[in-house]
This record gives sequence, structure tokens and C-alpha cells, in this order.
Amino acid sequence: MSPTPAVDADLLATLRRLKLGPLADTLPERLALAKTNKLSHAEFLQVLLSDEVTRRDAASADRRGRTAGLEPTMRLEHWDATTDAAFDHKLWDELCSLRFVENANNVLIMGPVGVGKTFLATALGHIAVRRRHSVHFERADRLHKRLRTAKLDNSHDAELRKLLRVDLLILDDFALGGLNQADTDDLYEIVVERHRKASTIVTSNREPIEWLALMADPLLAQSAVDRLKSAAYELVVDGDSYRNRQKPTLTT
Repeated sequence: MSPTPAVDADLLATLRRLKLGPLADTLPERLALAKTNKLSHAEFLQVLLSDEVTRRDAASADRRGRTAGLEPTMRLEHWDATTDAAFDHKLWDELCSLRFVENANNVLIMGPVGVGKTFLATALGHIAVRRRHSVHFERADRLHKRLRTAKLDNSHDAELRKLLRVDLLILDDFALGGLNQADTDDLYEIVVERHRKASTIVTSNREPIEWLALMADPLLAQSAVDRLKSAAYELVVDGDSYRNRQKPTLTT
């Protein structure tokens, strides 16, 4: 086996000046590849630039994922396929295509505590981010608290507009507790303004029929829930707690 070609110090300095420093990590391997496969100069340049595009796309997706509030570890490739969580895999494959985002449909992910609803919703968020959709993830109770606080400094309307603009809004753990009049008003505004215009994912331990009793205004509640459901895929997840599989274990 021929030794890996060394990279000239002046070339490394030039790469860093051009903000292409990360290319240096794989450059020796690419030089060896070019020599073995007798790549032309243009082909070699294409390989290097493809590496850089891939790296920058991944870095950009990571940044946008953090901005969106997505947990970095909850990506589809990290899902434990041996889990006992049961759901419609044909529907899941359809959701992973993100056609629901393109068609401004919603997704309701329902099931008992701990079966992986948040993980699945977040994984869809990461897929959307990688495809350059704008995404916002937030636990529902924190969202309502944040909007109530925003009314105190007159930033409520601006915060609401941000929620209305994103391509994919993910509300996690919806309806864990009751919604007062202000919370119900905000939910109604969000759902009505996004209806058939943008997609929303909701995860919940309760079925939609149970949500109605938790909201302060029955009329607004019915209107919001009807709109949310009428344009929604419903993914029901069941099984043992997925969180148990994420517990740290002692190594022997």
C-alpha cells in the first residue's frame, strides 16, 4: 500500500485563508484516491468541492436545527429499531417523505407516556430542516407561558407572527393540563391562521376529543380542534416506554 500523500504547509495555509480548513482533514485521502483512480484535475476538484458542500450542508442543518429548538440526538438514524413501540410504518414512511409539509397538512402523534412521540416528531423536524424548511419546536405549556409573558412587554403579536410564518410548527406534549382563556385564544389564532397554509405537528397523551374539555372557551376549542384534525394524519404510537431504552447502563 502506497503511503498517504503529505499536504504542503503553504496549501494548508491557503485553505485556511479561504475558510476551507476542514478540507485539510480529508485532503490526504482524496489525493491518494485521485492517484489510484487516475482522476483528472477537474474530477479531483469536483470530489473536493463535493466534500465541502456536504460538510457545509450538514453544519447548516445543525445550526438551523438548534435554532428550531430540535434536540440534536433525536434524529431518525438514532431511533432504536428494536423498541417495542408499535405504529403504522406505512404511514410513518409517508410522513418522512414530507409531502404533508408540501400540502400544508398536519400530523397528530398520540399515545401513552414515554413511547417515543416526542422523538418521532423531532425526527420529522430534522428531516424538514435538512430539506431547508423553516421549523419551530416547543413544548406546548412553555409556548403558552411565553405568549402570556409576551403580552406584558407588547411583543405578543410579533411572537405570534413568528409562529404563523414557519413551514412546520411542532407542539409537543399538548393538553397536559388545562388552557385558560388567553391560551385558548392563542391556540385558536395559531390553528386558524395556519390552516391549509402551513403544517403543524402535535404530540399528545390525550385524544383530540379530550382536548375540548381542557379549554376555557368551548366554541373556540371546537373550531380549533376541528380545523387541526380535518387536515391531519393521525399516528398512534403504543408499546413499552421508549425512554427506558435511553437510560445509562453500566458497562462490564
